[in-house]
Amino acid sequence: MAENPICVDCEPKLQHETTNTDSQPTPHLQNPLDPKTFIPPDTTAIAPSVIIEFCDRCRWLHRATWVSTELFLTFPTPALRSITILPLNAEDTAGRFRVWLTLSGLPPLVVWDRKVEGGFPELKVLKQRIRDHIQPGKSLGHSDK
Repeated sequence: MAENPICVDCEPKLQHETTNTDSQPTPHLQNPLDPKTFIPPDTTAIAPSVIIEFCDRCRWLHRATWVSTELFLTFPTPALRSITILPLNAEDTAGRFRVWLTLSGLPPLVVWDRKVEGGFPELKVLKQRIRDHIQPGKSLGHSDK
């Protein structure tokens, strides 16, 4: 069996980590094959981001993943940094399909709620609402007509 190839464009880089005893960053090599060297992303700094909450009992996972795929295709990174799909399974979340938008330094904003809006979002409308917050001048092509 051949050795695991390393992508020439994606070679591991030195990650800097600060310890409590030393104010100078200490370089550590993040080994892509050693989980002990992995550094988790700072999720508090990831914005703009979207959270799609949905009722798992209603079996809306496919709709949630389809919406997330469409949003990433329309707003690739860095326009949209993260999309979280959050299945819910409780009495108080029955029938929920809600889309939240988080922007830097602001509380999350509901851009769609199935119960409030009376149905699922048309992607055209959802994309326009998100675009108006993260890229106000961006043309959505046929979604703007």
